Amino acid sequence: MAVEIVNVTTDEQLQMGLAIRKEVFVVEQKVPAEEEIDEYDVIGDHAHHFLLLDNGLPAATGRLIYYKAGTAKMQRIAVHKEYRSKGYGRILLLAMEERARELGLEASILDGQCHAEAFYTKLGYEVISKEPFYDAGILHVRMQKAL
Repeated sequence: MAVEIVNVTTDEQLQMGLAIRKEVFVVEQKVPAEEEIDEYDVIGDHAHHFLLLDNGLPAATGRLIYYKAGTAKMQRIAVHKEYRSKGYGRILLLAMEERARELGLEASILDGQCHAEAFYTKLGYEVISKEPFYDAGILHVRMQKAL
């Protein structure tokens, strides 16, 4: 497994990540495209985008935004279908958490799809929402982890 985590700095890298998200969220999960792309989908100071490459090919993506003082919000974590069950989601999220620590953040929060709750729990996240909620028509739970 020759994987590389890229801190996205070019539009070409950003577009590779957006293509994964489109495939996973819009095509597979039927999230409306207008709900998937938002104001954080640019290269700038308000979001950090990540790309996981497998032998140079884009396999997974995610982004980190600033949620509140000292807290990162991990978002748009997606692994391309053909790369699932290889541990890439775990590798990506751990790299995102490491970047959050480098930025001086002390906690991570995310809204995980309910079917992925066990995945996030294994990585130390705890559910903090009182009950599941819908986001883009998919049930989610809010989860948190100290960094």
